[in-house]
Amino acid sequence: MNDPIETALLPYRVAAIQMVSAPSVERNLEQAATLIEQAAQDGARLVLLPEYFCFMGHSDTDKVALREPAGNGPIQTFLADTARRLGIWIIGGTLPVAAPEPSRVLNATFVYDPQGREIVRYDKIHLFNFVKGTEAFDEARTIRPGTEVRGFDAPFGHVGLSVCYDLRFPELYRALGDCALIVVPAAFTYTTGQAHWEMLLRARAVENQCYVLAAAQGGKHENGRRTWGHSMLIDPWGTIVAQRDEGPGVVAGDIDPARIGEVRQSLPALRHRVLA
Repeated sequence: MNDPIETALLPYRVAAIQMVSAPSVERNLEQAATLIEQAAQDGARLVLLPEYFCFMGHSDTDKVALREPAGNGPIQTFLADTARRLGIWIIGGTLPVAAPEPSRVLNATFVYDPQGREIVRYDKIHLFNFVKGTEAFDEARTIRPGTEVRGFDAPFGHVGLSVCYDLRFPELYRALGDCALIVVPAAFTYTTGQAHWEMLLRARAVENQCYVLAAAQGGKHENGRRTWGHSMLIDPWGTIVAQRDEGPGVVAGDIDPARIGEVRQSLPALRHRVLA
């Protein structure tokens, strides 16, 4: 039997699922199941789904009608059952959860362990607002912001949770504390993704000296929206380990605790922090 300390130091395979979600929960869950199974067959023990993996409607308000109460609903059941069936950790991108106001939802990430138990939930804190030419987004109209940072302990170390627009706020990642992995499920627009996605992800990895796993929507959606894609795994030195440009698929690689230790020993920036 392996020593738990030695096991924690071994590389741990993780995967990000990239999707081009449609206005059909059933079709999206079918595709998610296929891609999660593909990742698990390839050895992934933790799988991250993208933001809005379950639904991207024709209107921002469409998701409000699909909201689920926290802890109950077909999308949450799908995630829990899939984690249990495959014996893996699943981080469920985001799905709409009922908020106090009937006109808004919480954009929530649920984490399930290999037994299918819900471990933690994170509600997206920062809400996207962007206007450029004919492109206009205002998430606050249909989403209630979360208020608390969240993370959980995986076999290889602490995992910090964030969603999409959170990526632009480094103070959130400092608040997560010492992480071995930060995850970023996202649906970046093509415009903002092309300009900033990679540089922001690599910056979060470098400044926190940990791995970053980003699962994105990536392609032309049935509702006419185009998302940037480029799901990727980045190591603590800011090196891209694996990446997928567009279209549905799996991006996989190893979280290596020895690599984290090597980077932090050679450049102990986290110990050199002065301002808190």
